[in-house]
Amino acid sequence: MSATPPIAVENLNHWFGKGPLRRQVLCDVTTSIPAGEIVIVTGPSGSGKTTMLTIVGALRSAQEGSVRVLGRELRGAKSGDLEAVRKRIGFIFQQHNLLAALTASQNVELGLRVTGSFDRAELRRRANAMLEAVGLGAHLDKKPDQMSGGQRQRVAIARALVGEPAMLLADEPTASLDRASGREVVDRMQSLAKEKGTTILLVTHDNRILDVADRILHLEDGKLSTFTDAVIASTQQLMHTLAESKNRQNLEDAIAGMDEASFRRTLQDLTQESQRFLQAIGRAEDEAYRSMLEQSLRVFTRRVGDLLDAERASLFLVDRENQQLILQVAQDAPQPGAIRIPLASGIAGAAATTGKTVRVADAYADPRFNPEVDRATNFHTRSVLCLPLHDTRGNVFAVTQLLNRRDGQPFDERDEQRFAEFAASLGVLLETLVGMARR
Repeated sequence: MSATPPIAVENLNHWFGKGPLRRQVLCDVTTSIPAGEIVIVTGPSGSGKTTMLTIVGALRSAQEGSVRVLGRELRGAKSGDLEAVRKRIGFIFQQHNLLAALTASQNVELGLRVTGSFDRAELRRRANAMLEAVGLGAHLDKKPDQMSGGQRQRVAIARALVGEPAMLLADEPTASLDRASGREVVDRMQSLAKEKGTTILLVTHDNRILDVADRILHLEDGKLSTFTDAVIASTQQLMHTLAESKNRQNLEDAIAGMDEASFRRTLQDLTQESQRFLQAIGRAEDEAYRSMLEQSLRVFTRRVGDLLDAERASLFLVDRENQQLILQVAQDAPQPGAIRIPLASGIAGAAATTGKTVRVADAYADPRFNPEVDRATNFHTRSVLCLPLHDTRGNVFAVTQLLNRRDGQPFDERDEQRFAEFAASLGVLLETLVGMARR
């Protein structure tokens, strides 16, 4: 007989408001999570994700249905039983919830005081070790108002993890962290799940950390669906377009006819959680799907250039082993991989090696500019906006760039901001293709 799962939710319904303002935020939610599993819940803002998390964490009373957590039924439970459950759970909130009068080390010590009895020296030792693990060894004695938002979030994460709880509930734990710090945090969560059997329920919009999940659930309009159901539903129309396209032009026509809002949704549908999607539906070895993904990458990259009023948009893959940039997408360029330029030269190379965005008003006046691609594609570059793309480990693996604003002006900060929004999705597509090629 299998053990009772740490989280077992059945037919959970929940409402906010009264009378004509009453609104159902959770609709017949049913799921179970076994020990040691990491489950990520995705979904748009206002879909009920945080409400579900607080109910499972015994912070909000369940109105209808069954919620069994760590062997106890929470609906209708006495306050003492709820408190006993909460003591076995580590919480990470968006708002940090740190005590302003305490240092980072003292805030983390609180996570140990509720889980066990330790002398003062041991409390301090364990708290400091956990803060070191999340990169805050130099900030042990700082108070929250002396730290940045990202640093405060890491203190909150350290407090949740230090007691090695039976369960961890996290609401957007990496929202204020950079890529590298976010990766360190979720890697530690993953170790906790594997080594200690900790059950982790995590709400996030951060697509960079989806790879740690054993399972992804999607919550929208209060209704819970499996990851594959949600993604297949959201990408069905696009996949049909791709499948029906006999040539590049058909797809380009379909994309060109979309306004910017529709294009953004379409791009997000294809790229959101794409790596997990491939794993879920078993298409990692599907050559037809790979071809469609390659086609969409080319078309989407060019469409981004059009929306930002650039004459050309291009995409380079970084080959660290050979110290080269490999051209993947460019208007009127040869097949992907036909053009390779040294990594140490060119504006794209500067973005790849420094990991920083580069804006150049006059390319031929910049000593870093390499005209080789211009010569190969019969093009004349004037202004450049170049962005590095980071993989899930935080490494620069590609570079995307825009060339020549059509109004003759150099690219500005607003262009950079809009380009970055699109570039993240292009990076997901390219990383997925690279991963498929390596299988």
